[in-house]
Amino acid sequence: PPQSFPPPPIFPPPPPPRNTPLLRGLRGGTLGLRSEAGVEPPKDPAGDTIFGKIIRKEIPAKVVYEDDKCLAFHDVNPQAPVHILVIPKKAISQLSLAKDQAGDGPDTKELLGHMMLVAADIGNEHAPKGFRLVINDGKEGCQSVYHIHIHIMGGRQLKWPPG
Repeated sequence: PPQSFPPPPIFPPPPPPRNTPLLRGLRGGTLGLRSEAGVEPPKDPAGDTIFGKIIRKEIPAKVVYEDDKCLAFHDVNPQAPVHILVIPKKAISQLSLAKDQAGDGPDTKELLGHMMLVAADIGNEHAPKGFRLVINDGKEGCQSVYHIHIHIMGGRQLKWPPG
């Protein structure tokens, strides 16, 4: 009789080792490690981040979308079968500081709205049965990289409440 094998696992492989240069991250936090608590914001909110290096193509990323305003790529430590991040090319450290850092004008509002619409398009394409958008803000909001970003998560039934 033919030999049967179990199906391959649906979960992503474990993240890379914790103490690699890529995972140490910049401007607070360790990229690739998730916990129930965020990290303190950086003393210099205008400082560089790992996302800035991805935007400048200094660090590789699995990019799924790019235009003149934002970039979307797969998270290096996915928490769901689909886990994609949308980041603005303009440096804004966190949503709660967007008005202070980028202004309260139409350009800032257009950028943030554009990111939401891009996230919706990517979610519909990569998780057509449903997805969740998350923006973490500050330490208690579990923010680990202080460059605003939208998480798109899907590809399985998500649980509620998330926290």
